Amino acid sequence: MSAFTRPAIAPGAKTLPAGWYVSPENFANERERIFARSWIGVGRSDWIANAGDFFSTDVAGESLIVTRDRAGNVHAFFNVCRHRGTRLCEQSAGHFQGSIQCPYHAWTYGLDGALNAARNMAEVPGFERADYPLHEAAVAIWEGCIFVNLAGDPEPFERALSPLTGRFTRWDLERLRTGRTIEYDIACNWKLVFQNYSECYHCPLVHPQLDKLSPSDSGRNDLTQGAVLGGYSELRSHAATLTITGHTTRPPLGNLDGADLDRIYYYTIFPSMLLSLHADYVMVHYVKPVTLDRTHVACTWLFDPATMEVPHFDPSDAVEFWDVTNRQDWHVSELTQLGLKSRAYAPGPYSNAEGLLGAFDRHYLHVMGALS
Repeated sequence: MSAFTRPAIAPGAKTLPAGWYVSPENFANERERIFARSWIGVGRSDWIANAGDFFSTDVAGESLIVTRDRAGNVHAFFNVCRHRGTRLCEQSAGHFQGSIQCPYHAWTYGLDGALNAARNMAEVPGFERADYPLHEAAVAIWEGCIFVNLAGDPEPFERALSPLTGRFTRWDLERLRTGRTIEYDIACNWKLVFQNYSECYHCPLVHPQLDKLSPSDSGRNDLTQGAVLGGYSELRSHAATLTITGHTTRPPLGNLDGADLDRIYYYTIFPSMLLSLHADYVMVHYVKPVTLDRTHVACTWLFDPATMEVPHFDPSDAVEFWDVTNRQDWHVSELTQLGLKSRAYAPGPYSNAEGLLGAFDRHYLHVMGALS
């Protein structure tokens, strides 16, 4: 792992012009240039533990059904019947009893997407069931996290997000299971969620409960360019983790020891995920743009399955701490969105505590074709 530093902001670096946050045309361009071509984090493998389990999700305006087949493979099917385009599934999550059936004309697909039955089609000249499987998005599984990509020929996941490879093995993330999920509807552009997460300049004012446990000036980063950005902040000497009390009875995850026990690691995974790694739990934010000024965030807390089986297991100390913190962040992000709509707004200078925001901006502009 590369050395941790506090990257200096580039001389003269300023916030982005308002158009990147408030323009409908730009939001439409983002959908095609970013969200229809990137690897998008949509959930966890344990959400579909058994064959036939599924959840649905939206990516770049497309509805996808994420499910597991009988061989254990994960698929992300476009939620579109191959007959006349009817939406196949209206539920947000559930279990298929061995097949996926269209509610209109009962075309029936296997859990692997193959068309198994098409009523009254056997006598149609030239019709072959094998020609009409469900269309499918690419899928990658990283440390138990499910990523999808709508592109016809996507960049391999291992290359697109290469900094993730092997970086968090000591947490044993793949084994972790979901303990709680809270969903938020935020009245701001999705980029503001990423940018707010990437600095603690605001923490003493906005998050007094966080600053009591982790000093805002303790951050150091090891990934400072590209699609994955972040590093760590230190805990104060009296704190063991980030909970309501600052303490925990949960043992450390995986093979954690040494300095990892006194740090919280924070990483952004462009353009859909925020990853927060604590010694005793991991928190994942799945960020989904809905409109140019509305963002859906699903926040999930992950724990060791053995810890979850202990009698009276209760994740609320971690969940409540971050639920308060999240809502504080969403409030100031909404205030920023309101200000960006003003004719008085002009790009302002970044502070030396906002180096990762400049890095985010550069990567974003590069992907959008506005920076070589």
